[in-house]
Amino acid sequence: MKTDTVISNDKDVDQLWLLLGKIHHKRMLVRQRELSPYNIPTRQLRMLTIIHQLGAKATLSAIAEKVERKVSVISQQTQNMEKYGLIKRVKVTPRSRLLKIELTPKGLSMTKIDRKSKAMEEIMSVLNTEERKQLRSLLDRLLQKLNEYSEE
Repeated sequence: MKTDTVISNDKDVDQLWLLLGKIHHKRMLVRQRELSPYNIPTRQLRMLTIIHQLGAKATLSAIAEKVERKVSVISQQTQNMEKYGLIKRVKVTPRSRLLKIELTPKGLSMTKIDRKSKAMEEIMSVLNTEERKQLRSLLDRLLQKLNEYSEE
């Protein structure tokens, strides 16, 4: 019994999806290498930045919406971040189940890490302004179609 998984009947489509996956993976590796001196994973820095942007409106559901993840996933991540002293999970009222997420001084200092990736700028420099616009437009169209499939 053969169990090969076929993504599509079009090899070009398969190759494009594989290429997008490779690009994402390599990008994460490069970004993590940039952040390694600060001893913070890419995802945690992103979460801290979102919490900082949301301010007093930083709840598990608001964060989950921003990062397009389930609340349970965000809850687990915030528990881990609380253990490292980056955030505090605070009940809105003593009897409330609603948690507000606040940055600790340590978490706030991490948000000040240069968010502008010099490696990413250098990598993107192989594309001129027009090519970047075209790439953005194409990726936006793919994301829009992916969102349609995820809503079903």
